[in-house]
Amino acid sequence: MSAQHEAGVATTHRVVILGAGYAGLSAAIQLACRVKPSENVRVTLVNAQERFTERLRLHMAASGQPLAELSIPELLEGTGAHFERGWVTAVDANAKTVRIDDERVLPYDTLVYALGGVADTSAVPGAEDHAHTLNGAQDAEVLADRLARLGSGTVVVVGSGLTGVESAAEIAERHPELTVVLLGRGEPGAAMHPKARAYLRAALDRLGVRVRSGVEVVKVLPGSVELAGIVDVAGRVEVAGSVDLAGTGGPVGEESVAADVVLWTSGTRVSPLAAVAGLTVDEGGRIVTDTALRSVSHPEVYAVGDAAAIRQGYGVMHGTCQGGMPTGVHAAVSILRELRGRRPRPFRFGYYHTPVSLGRHDAVVQFTHPDDSPRRLHLTGRVAVRYKETVTAAPWATWGRMKKMPASGAFWPRGGRFTRVGGAR
Repeated sequence: MSAQHEAGVATTHRVVILGAGYAGLSAAIQLACRVKPSENVRVTLVNAQERFTERLRLHMAASGQPLAELSIPELLEGTGAHFERGWVTAVDANAKTVRIDDERVLPYDTLVYALGGVADTSAVPGAEDHAHTLNGAQDAEVLADRLARLGSGTVVVVGSGLTGVESAAEIAERHPELTVVLLGRGEPGAAMHPKARAYLRAALDRLGVRVRSGVEVVKVLPGSVELAGIVDVAGRVEVAGSVDLAGTGGPVGEESVAADVVLWTSGTRVSPLAAVAGLTVDEGGRIVTDTALRSVSHPEVYAVGDAAAIRQGYGVMHGTCQGGMPTGVHAAVSILRELRGRRPRPFRFGYYHTPVSLGRHDAVVQFTHPDDSPRRLHLTGRVAVRYKETVTAAPWATWGRMKKMPASGAFWPRGGRFTRVGGAR
């Protein structure tokens, strides 16, 4: 027992949160607002930049539309949380310390790991050097400047997932003078109901986006991308060669596609810091958690958002803002419960929807079952645009409500939505 405890002096419980994305900010605001002064808890949020990155709007920034300058310290105002700006360079899970910029060392009693993920440009030669990404606002602004100066030419978007679809649509709408090509293994909207998927494809056609699925990019060069061939639905390469972008859709003799600009949206990777620290991680480097979102190897570490491998009844969650914010809230509530001598509750989450913007004037919203499989219900057109904009703006309203709630309350994630309950007591 420490001398302070023997003297009856309460020690400060130090909670350090790494990463101020949607999950990390949700954890910081929820915890700092719910903790009581008598509990003597210090909440510190660490992030490399003071500017909050609106990842849900980066495809807009990439096409030249300015985003709001959102300050993380301002978002934390009134919560009692402290902000520390700096790059996290190391985590010592045994000493319970975090090193920032190789100079400052922050000790912790509880760590919330929310460093998230970035586009995986490491798996394909040349992608790191010759492709743009949407890893942050600065990346999006650099791409926007490049597109504005291009005048004419071809923009190749690699990756037919939701980020690729939204980016291709936004660029095509804002820059009709450019040829936009969307390349990917799967068909855009493949996980949607057939009617929603058909609407999405028709919208891309209307915008002039040339879609070619069933291809695999194997190399990125300064003025082109090389394709391995056609892949089947199981992801196997069947025919060597490339895809005919002139419209036949079959294998041809050419093995590359000319590209003045390449945007890489295919796959994600996480920081190796967790693995180096000795935390148990999955094959992708994400921290493996228990049912309460604690590291299975180091229970004083909570992992949230894209950095966590969180298993639910339907499988391991995939990274989205929809799932990230509830994980941050749950971690905060669980920490409070532990501080108050109670066991954390299991985290349960079900997906609710998949909103996809198709430029500024069109969108499709696919409602889903909790396991993310599609329902028949979906929205399209202007109704979907309004719905998508409401969802994109939802974090600000949620964080504002967190700040106003009494210390005994909490936003508890259920079914992909936030519900007010008294679970933190």
